[in-house]
Order: sequence, then structure tokens, then C-alpha cells
Amino acid sequence: MPLEPAKQQMAEQQHLPLEMCEKKLDVVSGLMELLCIDLEAGEEERKAHKDHAACSKNVLRKQRHWERQLAAKKSKRKEEKQRRRLNRSQEAGANADPAQFTKRVMKAITKERLAEARSTGLKLCVDLSMTDCMSDKEISRLAGQLRRLYGSNKKATRPFHLFLTDLKEDSRLYQECVRMNDGFRNYNMEITEESCLDLFPSDTVVYLTPDAQEALETVDVDKVYVLGGLVDESIQKKLSLTRAAELGIHTARLPIDEYMVKKSNVKNFHSKILAINQVFDILVTFLETGSWTQALQTWFPAGKGYVISPGNSERLLAKTQTLQEE
Repeated sequence: MPLEPAKQQMAEQQHLPLEMCEKKLDVVSGLMELLCIDLEAGEEERKAHKDHAACSKNVLRKQRHWERQLAAKKSKRKEEKQRRRLNRSQEAGANADPAQFTKRVMKAITKERLAEARSTGLKLCVDLSMTDCMSDKEISRLAGQLRRLYGSNKKATRPFHLFLTDLKEDSRLYQECVRMNDGFRNYNMEITEESCLDLFPSDTVVYLTPDAQEALETVDVDKVYVLGGLVDESIQKKLSLTRAAELGIHTARLPIDEYMVKKSNVKNFHSKILAINQVFDILVTFLETGSWTQALQTWFPAGKGYVISPGNSERLLAKTQTLQEE
């Protein structure tokens, strides 16, 4: 409704003078204009605040991302420095304390060593072709020994390039290894259904068995060593020697008779049969020390009824004292 007729109508309804009605309408009109201005200003202010909040949130997100990148780079530089220091210490023969390095650094170093062993390390196979003659209990024990063998190789200064041969994925042993050993499928070793002779020339392979006639004198980098995948409870004797004869390859035994003697015990129990992880630990220690006496003394189980012979024990003591004096 136009303003003038509205004033006239208001004056007639309220019996007020026309001039007073005009003043009232002018006041109302002014208030409405101010209200519109306030609404527009509030909307602009809210929009500006929203834009500022969005901008601030984006800036904060970018800042947090930059801080995370900076922290990651700093951590990576620190870990790389620790890794180089540990490698230098070990190359120099120093005894570095692993406790001062982070778990992530140690894992990276181990991965590097195992990767290097694939191309330059000594090769060792575990022949798992004889598991059909083993009980479920023996299969379970063998799976545990394979886990410990792999753990020893990860800790070794000079790790082997490991092969699990004649191991099928549908076999009892494979399924037990997966069940018992976390990450078994990702072990840094070769797992194959082939035999050692499918992988290496027969003249380079040495089968380690306690029933061999010849004692192992040293560990040759040009040879491939094979351990028979059996356990102590196996009641069938000379299985590994028979397996080596079937393959037509050279055999050898640990030099137990050359460095150890039987000790007197109540049960008169003496055994040279070791778990595959124990044989492996002896080989690794011999590689690191060059001493069969030290390797056998460290890892040959006391319960087997053998001790280092007195002559070898005296030579080991003299060598240890010499090293300490140096």
C-alpha cells in the first residue's frame, strides 16, 4: 500500500491527526531500514568469519603435514646415522651395544644383511624330504627348530643364504610352520619344492650328518651345506646318511670326536645327534670365531654327555686370555 493512503487510513482508524500518523510511520520505516542494514551486515560478517575459519583450517592442516614431514626426515636421518655407526663398529670388530639402536634401525640392518647374503653369503639348505616318516609331534618340533634357525641367522654377523628344499605348501610341515611361526611366508629365505641337487651342482654340495666318516674341518664359501630335516625323537637311524647316498653327494660331520670327549654321568648317556638349529649355531659361531672348540663349547648341549677335551680346553683358555690382553 502506498505511504500516503496508509497515513490517511491510520489517521481515520485511530482518530489521530494526520501529522502524528506520518511521524509514527516514518519512525517505523526508519527502524525497518536499520534492521535490513543490520541483517545484511550480520550476513557479511558471518560469511567473512566462515571464510576465515576455512582458511585457518587449511593453513593448520598444511602446517601439521609439514611438521610430520619434518619429523619423519629427522627420524630417518637419525636412524641412518645409527645404522652407519653400527655397521662401522661391526666392520671394525667392536662390540656395539644393540640396545642403543631403535628396533626399526635393527630391523633395517638385518634386512640389509639378509639381502646381501642372497648374493654373497654362504649357502645352506635344510633337506625336508624325510618328513613323511615323522610323527605329528616330531613335525611340530621341527617347525620350532626352523624358527630358531632362522632367528639365529637374522642375528648373525655373517648370515647364510638359507634354502628350505623339498617343502610343499600342502605338506604337514608347511602348514605347521605357518601355524606356529608368525610371518613364516615372509621369511627372508628360499622355500622351494625342489631338491638341493635341482638348485646346485652335486660336486659343490656337502651333506652334514652325524653318521659320516669324515669330519668337517672348515666351512668353504664355494660349498653348499645341507642339514637333514629330522628331530632327535626319530627312531629310524642313519636316515640322513641314506638320503645323502641316494643323492650321491659328499658327506661330513661336525668334528665332535676331534674336540670333545665323553664325560662320566649316572645315566651313561652320550649322543652326538643335534637339532638342526644347534648344528646351525655351531657353524655360525665357527664362522665368526674360527674356533671349533669355542663353537662346540658354546652350543653343544651339556645334556648330551660330551665336554671339550682337556687339551682343547687349555688352548681355548690361552687364546681367550691372549685376546683379552690385546
